[in-house]
Amino acid sequence: MRLIDLSVPLATGMPVYPGDPRVAIAPALSAAADGVNVLHLDMGSQSGTHVDAPFHIDDALPTLDRLPLERFWGRAVVVDARGAEPRTPLGPSLFEGRLWAGTIVLVATGWSRHWGHDDYLAHPYLTPEAAELLVDAGIRTVGIDALSVDATPADDLPAHRILCGAHAVIAENLTGLDPLLDAQTAGEAIEVSLLPLRLPAADGAPVRAVARVG
Repeated sequence: MRLIDLSVPLATGMPVYPGDPRVAIAPALSAAADGVNVLHLDMGSQSGTHVDAPFHIDDALPTLDRLPLERFWGRAVVVDARGAEPRTPLGPSLFEGRLWAGTIVLVATGWSRHWGHDDYLAHPYLTPEAAELLVDAGIRTVGIDALSVDATPADDLPAHRILCGAHAVIAENLTGLDPLLDAQTAGEAIEVSLLPLRLPAADGAPVRAVARVG
């Protein structure tokens, strides 16, 4: 059994979704002056590797604290979309025959290699039809190694609306999915933890995403 970190590091000036609060991290207290080291964190709830609650796109949908913990931890299936070109829509055919109700579905586009560069915004994304297929298959947790499950920028968020409308959780800005694809090909079991900060009435929160393989 081994653990694999699927999270990007939090840092001042890190990439954020266009229009989201910028991330700033600085010392608040120091051991030399105050006896302890403490950081001051200034960031949005959608910073770094994070999960979206359904409330993210609709006030009438559940907030983060109203979702069962099972949404954030469980067996995972990794779907290989690494051959997709920039801004490619990922349709239902990518997922057909690979879904099991109740599992966490991770979409590996390989786009995390562009983290920190302008190309990161040109990521592949789910079509509404793909999102519908996931929901119909009983999937309630979907992750992607890109900025969003929808195109960036976007006038609308159809994949978000379909998934969140089914009370699903969306994890974004994952990284390091290649070893999971290798493990899956080798027949190893994959379990993923996407447990967020416990923020009452929140639209989402950063996570330390970790996979357990073997």
